[in-house]
Amino acid sequence: MKLIIAIVQDEDASKLLSVLMQQGFGVTKLATTGGFLKAGNTTLLLGVDDNRIDEAVNIVESVCKSRKQISTVSPSVSGGISQNEYSSYPIEVTVGGATMFVLTVDQFLKV
Repeated sequence: MKLIIAIVQDEDASKLLSVLMQQGFGVTKLATTGGFLKAGNTTLLLGVDDNRIDEAVNIVESVCKSRKQISTVSPSVSGGISQNEYSSYPIEVTVGGATMFVLTVDQFLKV
């Protein structure tokens, strides 16, 4: 048995949960925050039999597509110059997709 930890963008989480559950995967959803944009994301925990690892990974890959998004960032303050002397500027960033970790489970208990 393996544990897949999949970190996905909130925008993809609902559809991914639905597809995984339709295919018979047990999923635990955790609300998390992180990354460059400090935006909300979702971490999913999936306990998966060894023979279904590829199926689960393929589902995550098919639902969680990368896409471009415009984000506003502010330059960091340095050299004693105040933040007010800078303005924010838009940049294009890639968001979406998924970060997955596949871990071996030594023991699984359901009590």
